[in-house]
Amino acid sequence: MPPRPTLARRLAAAALPACALAALATLALAPRAAAAQRDSARATAADSIKYRYPTDARLAALKAEAAKKIDERAKLIQEMVDQVFSYGELGFQEVETSKYLTGILEQNGFKVERGVAGIPTAFVARWGSGKPVISLGSDIDGIPQATSKPGVAYRDPITVQGAPGHGEGHNSGMPLNVAAALVVKEIMQREKLPGTLVLWPGVAEEQMAGKAFLVRAGVFKDVDVTLFTHVSNDLGVSWGQSSSNALISALFKFKGSSAHSAGAPWRGRSALDAVMMLGMGWDMKREHLELPQRSHYVIPDGGDQPNVVPSTASIWFYFRERDYPKTLALFEAAKTMAQGAAMLTNTQVDTIQMIGSGWSGHFNRPIAEAMYQNIQTVGMPAWDEKDQQLAKALQRELGSPDSGLSKRPGRLGGPVNEATRMGGGSDDIGDVSWNVPTITLRYPSNIPGTPGHNWANSIAMATPIAHKGVVAGAKVQAMTMLDILMTPQIVTDAWSYFNDVQTKTVKYKPFIAATDQPPIWLNADIMAQYRPEMRKYYYDAKKYRTYLEQLGVTYPTVKTPTVP
Repeated sequence: MPPRPTLARRLAAAALPACALAALATLALAPRAAAAQRDSARATAADSIKYRYPTDARLAALKAEAAKKIDERAKLIQEMVDQVFSYGELGFQEVETSKYLTGILEQNGFKVERGVAGIPTAFVARWGSGKPVISLGSDIDGIPQATSKPGVAYRDPITVQGAPGHGEGHNSGMPLNVAAALVVKEIMQREKLPGTLVLWPGVAEEQMAGKAFLVRAGVFKDVDVTLFTHVSNDLGVSWGQSSSNALISALFKFKGSSAHSAGAPWRGRSALDAVMMLGMGWDMKREHLELPQRSHYVIPDGGDQPNVVPSTASIWFYFRERDYPKTLALFEAAKTMAQGAAMLTNTQVDTIQMIGSGWSGHFNRPIAEAMYQNIQTVGMPAWDEKDQQLAKALQRELGSPDSGLSKRPGRLGGPVNEATRMGGGSDDIGDVSWNVPTITLRYPSNIPGTPGHNWANSIAMATPIAHKGVVAGAKVQAMTMLDILMTPQIVTDAWSYFNDVQTKTVKYKPFIAATDQPPIWLNADIMAQYRPEMRKYYYDAKKYRTYLEQLGVTYPTVKTPTVP
């Protein structure tokens, strides 16, 4: 098989002028995927691409240069990914993460506004002036009880069992955006390109409790496009109505009267009884709901101790459906049911608090198709034997097919088929997508076959797998930013799609009311419990090359196969 053309040569070929080849030769970089795989990925999506944007010699050269500069920042990327991983902070408590990222951005000339939308860990970092305004976002919060040593293909907590960790890989997206922004900023300065870069974190995404408040605070009012990133096990992007569900997160609190549970139980009115009645009632209602819905609950407050009739109790619901009206209908049904539960138990509904919410995402076709061309150019990372060994060992540990890491970029995704849509997870990037043309770049920093929101999803996230995936994603992000900066038609087409297709008949209305405030108290008690011990394991990049080295992990660490 002939060698794959370098990235610079592929970009130059797309620009057509033969004279550009020589000029780009010095910007060439190593290939990241086999030519046959790249051509196959291109063929699967070629017929479905509507918007194609030419790449002239100058743009091709700058994109190749950006990719090369991302490679040169691989060490910074590794340090950022590992540092944020070591913090492992839960939603609304991302104190160290926010401080670390804003410090890097300020050191590189960005103007940072902290405490945005009344959220202490939210920030907006800006650099540049004029149009287009490109917003870059990604989530930064962790998962409860997800602590596990990276690079170890089985459960081995970093600290005490029960501590939180990055069980979805949210430690990697903002490092990707920061790296891409620093590279593009450097090119913009030298080339005197107008435009504004805006970076912001997705705070408390796991509670769906951040982005709607950012929208309400006007963070996106002057933004032309949003390029969001989310960890995945492939490299891809999609457009149109997504398969994600809209969501309302709500906390129902009941109030009763306490009494001695054995001495005078007849004098008590159990708020826990009301909580259990509401939970059981909702469990029965599920049988009569349409299949795409998802709803689930936990009981944060079930009383203090068994010999005291609980005077207060609470139940926390996530209600998910395909769109705004259907999701709101679930919430309204639960509120009615709560009144019934209170009547049955002679208690009162104390409060019903909206904790978080999110629309189902709809992603922009012109931007997605422009980005997909860069995905085809960059290709997947070059996984080595150790990367594949870790992936397959973890897959076997989980009982998943041991297929290893993906080697091909994902296809260009299109709108979900509403006739077969079966619902699923949610992401409050949906609120952003209904206010400004938005896409989500999926980048390959995790292992296929993991369950999600689990310790297993943290295993790759401070290893070469995560680092290589972020490098690949940062190249795509930077190249797409340059496309937008230098091809005004992309922004024009993006807004035409947004106005004439996406929002032609559907208009955004937030689930949150004007009086709702971010529940910034969430997870404070958990982090107060575990942070003192977790702090001992924060990554020290001045002393150790990698977090694996600091933890004493041999990469990869796998179980020795048993001999039958």
